[in-house]
Amino acid sequence: MRLLVDGRSVNAATGAVPVEPDSTDPLVVLLHGAGMDRSVWSQQTRFLAHHGYRAIAVDLPGHGESEGPALGSIPDLAAWVAALATELGGPLHLVGHSMGSLVALEAAAHQPASVASIVLLGVAATMPVHPDLQAAANADDVKAARLITSWAHGSRQHVGENPTPGLWMLGGTQALLERCAPGVLSSDLSACSAYGSGVETAALVSCPVTLVLGSGDKMTPRRAAEPLVGAFPDRADVVELPGTGHMMMQEEPGAVRQAIIEHLENTGLR
Repeated sequence: MRLLVDGRSVNAATGAVPVEPDSTDPLVVLLHGAGMDRSVWSQQTRFLAHHGYRAIAVDLPGHGESEGPALGSIPDLAAWVAALATELGGPLHLVGHSMGSLVALEAAAHQPASVASIVLLGVAATMPVHPDLQAAANADDVKAARLITSWAHGSRQHVGENPTPGLWMLGGTQALLERCAPGVLSSDLSACSAYGSGVETAALVSCPVTLVLGSGDKMTPRRAAEPLVGAFPDRADVVELPGTGHMMMQEEPGAVRQAIIEHLENTGLR
């Protein structure tokens, strides 16, 4: 699916189900993390699309097959999401992972008319970036992809476990990051590191919120999300995934699908 947002071409996956503009089915938009693209949501997009939702996993600007440039801050990306909602005829139920979770959080707080609810995966109140990782990304060094791949997966995936038989999860993640356009991963990581207002932003969110957190997440450790949990004005639901790492939508696709569906059902859509 191709869209035009702020005058630039955007690529999106819809789970092989056309998104009908006149449909009343809820709009669910999935936002990927730093240096990645729509493909990380393949296990969720198709499921949602075949269960009564208009599912749209986007390539953020400058990522995947979307036209650049990449946007350099979380607030800029949140404003872009608001423009996407206008193009789609929102409001949107946002599902964000890692950097995408910060974008969803910021959009819910500061673009409330565009956001119906948010699901935050691999989120933290702050997302500092290790200096060695940032330096490698700044240099477009393949070391950055290797570091993220190693840190982002739980221990089970390091010994070959994959819910999709025949695929190598770590190799797929590294290949995806290596395809990232020059400068994009550096920009994404800088945007995450610079975003220090997560707790204050959460206090402004008025829509339904679910956090999906992995106990084996080394990139955004479970404890780093705790300040957010109590900051939302209304109670946020928390889904715990024992032993799961940062790439939870690939490591535990069924559990993540269930968490998203239960969140959407709890908003009164079904």
